[in-house]
Formats: sequence, C-alpha cells, structure tokens
Amino acid sequence: MIVFRYLSREVLLTLSAVSAVLLVIIMSGRFIKYLAQAAQGLLDPGVLLLIISFRIPGFLQLILPLGLFLGILLAYGRLYLESEMTVLSATGMSPQRLFAYSLAPALLVAALTAWLSLSLAPAGVTKVAEILKQQDSMTEFDTLVAGRFQSIKGGNRVTYTEKLSEDRTELSGVFISEKRLGKAGEDRGIAVLVAESGRQQIQPDGSRYLILNNGFRYDGSPGQADYRAIRYDTYGVLLPKPSVDGEISEREAIPTRELLASDNPRHQAELQWRLSIPLLVFVVTLLAVPLSRVNPRQGRFLKLLPAILLYMSYLALLIAARGKLDKGEFVYGLWLVHGLFVLVGVLLLYWENLRLFWAARRARVEVAHG
Repeated sequence: MIVFRYLSREVLLTLSAVSAVLLVIIMSGRFIKYLAQAAQGLLDPGVLLLIISFRIPGFLQLILPLGLFLGILLAYGRLYLESEMTVLSATGMSPQRLFAYSLAPALLVAALTAWLSLSLAPAGVTKVAEILKQQDSMTEFDTLVAGRFQSIKGGNRVTYTEKLSEDRTELSGVFISEKRLGKAGEDRGIAVLVAESGRQQIQPDGSRYLILNNGFRYDGSPGQADYRAIRYDTYGVLLPKPSVDGEISEREAIPTRELLASDNPRHQAELQWRLSIPLLVFVVTLLAVPLSRVNPRQGRFLKLLPAILLYMSYLALLIAARGKLDKGEFVYGLWLVHGLFVLVGVLLLYWENLRLFWAARRARVEVAHG
C-alpha cells in the first residue's frame, strides 16, 4: 500500500504540473486570438475572460490524457533513472503490477475527462456560442472605442471617433475611411468622411445607420489629383454587422443525451469522439508504463520523443477515423483505432516476457540439436 500511494502521488503531481503548463499555453493562444478580435472591434473586451472560462472544459478534456501520458513517462522515468524502480523490481514489482497500480490515477483522470467530455464541455460550448451570437449581432457602432482606429470588413473600412458618450449614443470628431469596390471587386479608390458629431438611428426594418452632422466627404484615388469634396449638413452611413470567428462547431454544443438518440452519422461521430476521450486515458496508460522504462545510462528523456510521436499517431488516427465516420465511410468507427493501440500496448507491456520466452525456446532448441 505504501508503494501504491508513493507511485500514485508521483504520477498525479507530475500530471498536475504538465497539465497546468499545457493549459496555460493553449489558453494563451486562444486568448491572444480573441484579444485581436477585440482590438478590431469584433468582440466586447468585457466578455473575453468569460469566453475563455467556458472554453476551459473543452481544453482540459484533451489536455488531461496527454498530461497523464507525460506524467507517467516522467515520473516513472525518474524512478528508473534513480534506480528506485530497480529496487522495487527486486521486491517483486513486475511491469504488469506497475500497470495495475497505474490504473488508480488513470481511473480518476478517466472519470474527470468523462464528466468534462460528456457534460461540461458541450455546456461550455453552448454558452460560448450564445456569447458569440450576441457579439455577432452588434454593429460597428456598438464596438467603437473612443480614441482608437477600428478596422473592419477585412480592412476595407477604418473608423475613428474622438469622443464617445457613456450611453454610446453620441459621437464627436468622427473619421471614416472606406475602400470603394466595384461589382467585380475592382478598386475604385477611397471615400473619406469627417464630421463634427454623429448619432445612431435604427430603421423600422432593424437596419442601423450612423447619422453624421456638419462634415465633408472626399472621394478619389490615392496618388491622383481627381478628388471630389462634398460638404454636408447630414449624412447617413449604413452600419455593417461584424462577423466573429469563434471556430465552434454546432454539433459540439449538442447535449450527449440527444446524440444517443440520433442516427445522424455526424452526431454518431461526435458521440464516439466524446466516449473515446475517457477510453483514451486507459489506452495511453497501457502505452506509457512500458515506454517509461529507461536505462540509467541513457537518461530519462531518451524514449520521450518516440513516445510523444506514438501518442500523436494515436490521436491523428482517431481524428482521421472521425472524419471518415462523419461521411459514413468507416463502419468500425473509432473502436478499431483503440483496439489497434491496445494491441500495441499489450505487446510493449509483455515484450520482456516474450523476449525471454523466445530466448529460452531458442536455447532449448540449440541444446536439443547440440
């Protein structure tokens, strides 16, 4: 029992450290992406942390199996390097028994990933989709920030306002520059609008206009002297709706109970993917235990790269099978991939026994013929 607690503690501590680092890296990348959209006026900066919070379960469901895999490799690799595993082997610790001990932290991680994959992650995706839908319904006027140039429509329009009222109804010192494109997409120069003030006006059909007061409109092409200047008292500008790219699939938000009752191939692929994540935990544990065995002279990181490549191959095959299942072309689903790597794990786990068996058999044959 003491050995079991010691091994479990080492694995869980390493798992926690690795998972925390991976989570920070992934969250940082996503946060930078959302921050860039907020800087462009496509997202309200106030919802960034809320979006990231709802996305954490989706991140963790993929991070935890990898964290457990690396945790076992690093924790047991250190024990082999410091000859602690050699001492345990002398007291009867076989690779099969080590795998049995490793199933306890694996069961804990599998239960957590099952909760995340089947419940929390879809609910989080639903919340993020609602937030992004709300953000997508906002107009350029709703996302303006005083004192900052805002680029939208792929950079074809740049908007600036010097001051903006707290209730976001009145602007002053307005500047708008927009590329003029023909029906075929050809460049027809730019249009520049400047105005002393502006306000938003909502039409009966729901469309919104920015009404500018006391300003000028300049039309022309840069580098040419054919600019046309028009002075106006009142001018209306249609406010386009910004498009927010959230990279969220609609089926990811479907509750698991609805997937169970659906015959749609895409829904079945999503269901198998969610069920595969907890199963992935046990398979990678089976792979990691024999791969963690290292020679003290070789160092603990010798097998780390091949092990990671094996894990990435496993995940890549799962993703490829999921894509085939989406199209109804792969009748065996994701279970064939899991079965293949279970076979690989069993071979690795019993490789030493198989090697000794064949060596002993060869020796008996040589003796028989000697």
